[in-house]
Amino acid sequence: MIKKRGKIMVFGFLFNKKKKNGKKVTNPSVKKTSTNKKNNEQWANRKGELGEYKINIQLDQFPKNYKYHSDLLIKNGKSSTGYSQIDHVIITPYGIFVIETKNYQGTIYGEKNRKTWLINGKFKMMNPLLQNYGHMQAIKDEIDKKFHEHFISIVSFTKRCTLKIDPNLQKIQSNELVIYDILLSEVINRKIAILKMLHNQPVLTNDEIEKIYNTLSQSNVLDPSIRKQHVEKIITNKENDDTAAKNKCVICKKPVSNKVQSYCLSNPKFKGNIYCYEHQKNPL
Repeated sequence: MIKKRGKIMVFGFLFNKKKKNGKKVTNPSVKKTSTNKKNNEQWANRKGELGEYKINIQLDQFPKNYKYHSDLLIKNGKSSTGYSQIDHVIITPYGIFVIETKNYQGTIYGEKNRKTWLINGKFKMMNPLLQNYGHMQAIKDEIDKKFHEHFISIVSFTKRCTLKIDPNLQKIQSNELVIYDILLSEVINRKIAILKMLHNQPVLTNDEIEKIYNTLSQSNVLDPSIRKQHVEKIITNKENDDTAAKNKCVICKKPVSNKVQSYCLSNPKFKGNIYCYEHQKNPL
């Protein structure tokens, strides 16, 4: 009896791990994975918030007649989501600065007219200047045309990045600037100093600054459900783009079906490459 009882106890110890002191215990590895994922998401959000906070502190230091918005969501019929989400826009007497912030880590390679830039020479990102151009167009749709020539685009990266980009994008004379975020207020002040030399008087009066600011306030979409849908569409579109990029013949770049992709990847002779029907006959 003792032996049998002992076996039962051992059996229970090996297989009945789901309860401890009457409480259910989840698989430690699953718990760890889910916890790590949650922590990573929280940390990513936290880094984004800190980045935005650093920008807002700098924007707060400008004169009171300078007006700025952060995290604007306005309608944009040309956007895939129907909206543009603008990190910051500051309206000054000498120009309207539209700021796109990036929180990437690594070395950033890019040129003004390239559709995509590279992170660490491997991972593609959309040219942020093109992205910010779309944001400026959305703002222009909301305000008087006489102000359209006074826009300056700024893309800011954190110091966690090393910028290896077209040098012209870091020259203060340009109206398309790519900088480190800690230099934002300095760059804006230097740019305004140059604009002051070009214009005998401010190009925007205080009343016009106030009017533009109020117009953007009214255009700003605050509904959390719409904002959530906007973000979800961006994620979905990116996933679709990534899938489309992967499902292309390595020779002619022609899109192929998921079935063709699976066939190529499962066939050793293709060595992990994807080919359309025509180039499957003579693969590289």
